[in-house]
Amino acid sequence: MPVLRTLILFLFSFQLVRAQALVWTPVQPGVWKAVVGKPEAYNLLTAAGAKPSTSALAKLGPTPFPLPQPAITARLVDGKTYLRFPLNRTEQLYGFGLNFQTVHQRGRILNLHVDHYGGSDNGRTHAPTPFYVSSDGYGVFINSARYLTVYAGTAARKDSPDPPKSRDRNTDKAWTSRPYSDAVEILVPAAGVEIYVFGGPKPLDVVRRYNLFNGGGCLPPRWGLGFVQRVQKLYNAEQVEAEAAQFEQQGFPLDVVGLEPGWQSKSYPCTFEWDKTRFPDPAGFVGNLLRKGIRTNLWINPYVAPSASIFKSIQPYTASHTVWTGQVPDLSLPQAQTILFGQLAKDGVNLGVSGYKIDEVDGYDSWLWPDVATFPSGHAAEQMRQTYGLLVQRYSTDLYRSRNSRTFGLVRASNAGGTSFPYVIYNDYYKHQDFITALINSSFAGVLWTPEVRSSETSEEWLRRIQTVVFSPMAMINAWDSGTKPWSFADVSKPVQDMALLRMQMMPYWYSEFARYHFDGTPPFRAMNLEEGFTSEVKNELVTTSLEKNPYAEAVRKEIKDQYMAGEFLLVAPLFAGQTRRTVTLPKGNWYDFYTGELVGNGQQITASPGLNRIPVYVKDGGIIPMMPSRLHAPKAGETVPVEVRYYGNKPGVYQLYDDDGETFAYENGQYSFRAIRVTRQANGSIQGTISAPVPGKPNTVGAVTFTQMTK
Repeated sequence: MPVLRTLILFLFSFQLVRAQALVWTPVQPGVWKAVVGKPEAYNLLTAAGAKPSTSALAKLGPTPFPLPQPAITARLVDGKTYLRFPLNRTEQLYGFGLNFQTVHQRGRILNLHVDHYGGSDNGRTHAPTPFYVSSDGYGVFINSARYLTVYAGTAARKDSPDPPKSRDRNTDKAWTSRPYSDAVEILVPAAGVEIYVFGGPKPLDVVRRYNLFNGGGCLPPRWGLGFVQRVQKLYNAEQVEAEAAQFEQQGFPLDVVGLEPGWQSKSYPCTFEWDKTRFPDPAGFVGNLLRKGIRTNLWINPYVAPSASIFKSIQPYTASHTVWTGQVPDLSLPQAQTILFGQLAKDGVNLGVSGYKIDEVDGYDSWLWPDVATFPSGHAAEQMRQTYGLLVQRYSTDLYRSRNSRTFGLVRASNAGGTSFPYVIYNDYYKHQDFITALINSSFAGVLWTPEVRSSETSEEWLRRIQTVVFSPMAMINAWDSGTKPWSFADVSKPVQDMALLRMQMMPYWYSEFARYHFDGTPPFRAMNLEEGFTSEVKNELVTTSLEKNPYAEAVRKEIKDQYMAGEFLLVAPLFAGQTRRTVTLPKGNWYDFYTGELVGNGQQITASPGLNRIPVYVKDGGIIPMMPSRLHAPKAGETVPVEVRYYGNKPGVYQLYDDDGETFAYENGQYSFRAIRVTRQANGSIQGTISAPVPGKPNTVGAVTFTQMTK
């Protein structure tokens, strides 16, 4: 009997733990897919409806499979999937979603879970994208809408081919409570999953392939790259129009006014209908602003109030649990999509509203639907939590696509598959330094992030925040509660105005960089670790904490997480309140001051002290920054504007200036052009610049072109 019992237990355990041989199938150039077990039909890519940009991926061309295939393993264990990917001793890992405090992810344990960011990089964040990038030039994406647990080089197996060395804590100062691990291990709580591997050869190539596999980055309308002011939550029509008039009188640019919850008759939960006491003529109000060159953006969350006109019709297509007593539409169902987004069309898009701020689709657990909730589609509450941000972006974008009008909005949650959606993530967390780290990490997550400005304790902090937001995807002040305006701190009103106007001057550059994001997958704002010639030496600092207080204290890792690349040529190094100087690490090659054109260094650390009115911004050698005259509103569709080409350094410079009508989706049908700008330095030190001719039959909004030599 003991032998029989042992045999039965062995056979039973064999059924519970099954290793699976992985077959890697190329699905796009440099992209491979493997299937483990029986993947769930509902996943991140199906929720987003993401479709690869095949022509752009083809231009990247093939590359060899970047990992030793036998070292990638998968096991099915008790209805769950265990994945293991190899690591070598020198590689660093980036990604695993929108992290706020760390760039280097090796040695971390994360539970990837859509949530409002709570102050710790533990995987619970607004975009917990299950994608990571290695410094060795490959990436891995797990296409699951479940909460994934990631051990990013933290778990050491006893049968490891490269195990950690055993040390004696009593005598060996190199002993650590976190031994070296040679693998990334991921637990997927499902009996199967799709895995994708992305080749390089460089980390930036990996990111580009990932973005293009998800449809390419979004291309906002030109006005979306202007200045945004979100007004106080209970403003009425007269107050909004008066504030817009103030912007013009004060000489501050304004392209978008954001209305907060008070535009609705009720919110928390929402009716999605105008409050007729505050906005008696919504169509007239929106039209008046449009005639002044100002768009309207409306705040919503998707939870339907009992008093909403759509309440009864949508109720059969909602979840078992409510949020703030509001019904939660199952937006994976066409019926719920038709009702909710039909209402947004009726009281928003059809009136000329240009976009939405979609709030509270992330967390917290205390008020969002619980994981025990049920949805009429049959999708698990967990899966809906992971994809709800994707769903609201997808179907609201479709509203604008149906009108052939681009939008650019805000959302609180996203995930893999959402790269092409014209939305920027924001949150209620407000630490300035962490905002910059999030902006860096957004480039590994396939999302956009804004370090929005809300309020400040001092005028110095106000200016420092404004300086940062100007060099970000969305230049926005969110005064929903504080009522702040760009000129709220009188002593820095002029430098704030200068920065806001600089944002407008740089619109040709920003617009071209977003075109690169769309057509070739390069993030417009990205980590230094993706820049050629950048070396990030990670050093450990000795712990000063008493071991009596923390017997397992470790050396603290040092990493560069407060400077980033903005577009092809710019390096931005923000200053924070209380700082008068900072260290900047320059990649190899000559770098020049953005404001003066002077050489600042090559491949070394420098100390920058630019004063209060500026933050350090540097341009790589041969850099070309196309600019236009400062103005209060973005150019209208098809409007011609002059372009000033600023050239830095000594190397021959080449830049592709993008052009289309600025507002419609005609670019998807070929109605766009890239015009080559070339600048060379002559023997006598002067420069010679050219721009290629307009393409016949394509939009041409480029007027007179002049060339400015910034480096004398």
